[in-house]
Amino acid sequence: MPGVLPEGEAVPVDGSLPATATRAVGARGFGVYVHVPFCASRCGYCDFNTYTADELGGGASRESYADTVLAELALAGRVLGDTPPPRVDTVFVGGGTPTLLPADDLARILDGIDRTWGLAADAEVTTEANPESVTPESLKTLRAAGYTRISLGMQSAAPGVLAVLDRRHSAGRATAAAAEARDAGFDHVNLDLIYGTPGESAEDFAASLDQVVAAGVDHVSAYALIVEDGTRLAARMRRGELPYPSDDVAADRYLAAEAALGAAGFSWYEVSNWARTPAGRCRHNLLYWTGADWWGLGPGAHSHVGGVRWWNVKHPSAYAKRLAAGESPGLAREVLTPGEAHMEDVMLRLRLDSGLPLDVLDAPGRAGAERAVAGGLLDPAGYAAGRAVLTLRGRLLADAVVRDLLP
Repeated sequence: MPGVLPEGEAVPVDGSLPATATRAVGARGFGVYVHVPFCASRCGYCDFNTYTADELGGGASRESYADTVLAELALAGRVLGDTPPPRVDTVFVGGGTPTLLPADDLARILDGIDRTWGLAADAEVTTEANPESVTPESLKTLRAAGYTRISLGMQSAAPGVLAVLDRRHSAGRATAAAAEARDAGFDHVNLDLIYGTPGESAEDFAASLDQVVAAGVDHVSAYALIVEDGTRLAARMRRGELPYPSDDVAADRYLAAEAALGAAGFSWYEVSNWARTPAGRCRHNLLYWTGADWWGLGPGAHSHVGGVRWWNVKHPSAYAKRLAAGESPGLAREVLTPGEAHMEDVMLRLRLDSGLPLDVLDAPGRAGAERAVAGGLLDPAGYAAGRAVLTLRGRLLADAVVRDLLP
């Protein structure tokens, strides 16, 4: 969750939504996102809305955090009281490092979601975790509480790369944690990789991919390093201590990931995500990418219901203070125009292996799609079937393809 929030109109004190937004809540799926803003230390590349113990200040603590989230959940239940979603299809607990909270607190939050709206019988329930923040015992507690999926931040298997990124875990800890998660009963385990870190060699990344495949996980996310302003990594690059990432190197790493993961039985389903089977795909993220509804709990969390998007105050203390006063923690919101909704639909759905129906494009957009087919960026067979589907080369240039399809 990026640390910088956009601007928008004020959110009502009671958090109420326009009637037009709540007429069909969850018709395209409904998820709950829970943001846990705590980290043991700040990684040098991270600009997410996270806080170490020294940065929290008064009015917020890990010990009281679950109760504060449950207070926002109670407010959410009131807001959607007359028009509740038919069920909660997915829950995703992200951060920060959610597993810095006691496993019992994460279990209480999940139980609160179930009591408020009801979890679907086959609900996907994910928590993110840093490898050093879980134990076999905590993983068993989470699995028994109903968590079905865990996403571990591996980033790299190379000690030098981990050091540049300021990661705390050792090179082998992520794959060991993945094995512990499987032993605890998690059928769905993801490992996150970052590629293109200064100093990372092709051999380093190949070794990371080898370890991921050997770990037996069913999902892999791999992202190019993005240098965000205000981070320690950006400062080091400005001082000349580290070189800036190379787009050519990032493209080479992506092709290496596709080759290694494809050979191991993984298939891409979103530009930066691969799964061994359809059941291994992250259904919560698919809700985001296909324009469904979700409620975001926690400081800085974003929500979307019926074309209305809003975001909470950033700091945990301000978040807790508003809820203690019985007020919505919402900072601001926006009502998406048809044009904005169309732009986001094209941007997000094009990144999926299912692609984008050509009939949602206007005439210039369809002409752009035709050019993209000729340029090898869109699949000819998909185009003939009425869909814009990225080729491997198109995945490397996805942003350029999006620009060609939009007005």
